[in-house]
Amino acid sequence: MPPAKKRTRSYDPAKIRAAVLAQFGNVRQAVHTLTPGQLALPTRLGDWTVRELAAHVAMAVETVSRNLDREEPAKTELTLLDWPFATAARAADIDDGTRRLAEANPDLGTLYAATEERLTRNLADTPGARLLATRTGALSLADYLVTRTVELVVHTDDLNAAVPGLDITYDRQALAACTRLLADALAARAPGGSTEVRVPPYAAVQCVEGPRHTRGTPPNVVETDPLTWIRLATGRLAWAEALQGAKVSASGERADLSAHLPLMA
Repeated sequence: MPPAKKRTRSYDPAKIRAAVLAQFGNVRQAVHTLTPGQLALPTRLGDWTVRELAAHVAMAVETVSRNLDREEPAKTELTLLDWPFATAARAADIDDGTRRLAEANPDLGTLYAATEERLTRNLADTPGARLLATRTGALSLADYLVTRTVELVVHTDDLNAAVPGLDITYDRQALAACTRLLADALAARAPGGSTEVRVPPYAAVQCVEGPRHTRGTPPNVVETDPLTWIRLATGRLAWAEALQGAKVSASGERADLSAHLPLMA
């Protein structure tokens, strides 16, 4: 009997909207406290400073409003699971846009306030089915907001890594959605049922070709925490480094995910 077709994960639109606003609010509060010296600190993202990273977060959220200003496309061109693999092609454009935005907005507080006000107003009366003409392809507002949880959570972690003691908190729903989307993206990249990847308490997926697990304890199991998983999926942490540092447990001959990671780079 062929394996059952996996259902696409659904997300609660109201919870995702609230999560995006909450996590952006968390970042906004932290950015407001940054000193000129902290804004000049390096980050783990090439030669971006903290100022450029903070500007990029605002840019990633502002794309919601900017895309709503554009004419609605005729049809969907991108699925939610396509998105993680479509971003790398735009790396140069993203870098250029981030640097220009940081240079044009010396007062990040004003930039964040305007971005938050526009987003809040737009989300109040726009249906989730409304299609957006994003640069990676047309998809619904509801799906695009899920991708914003990835941008916000990943870059919250980048900011925390760059500024000692910053400790921006993670909205639970934003962290959950980010974790689940990246776990599902792994299952899409490496389809199969021989390995179970567990990221408690938010996600568990089966992936990798091989003998399919049906019941009992799977022969191949990978388990880690949400932030470690997100760092692995986005190239912030190498698989070998995670194993060596006991950040991930992997048992079974098909539990090595190094060939499938990172998903986004």
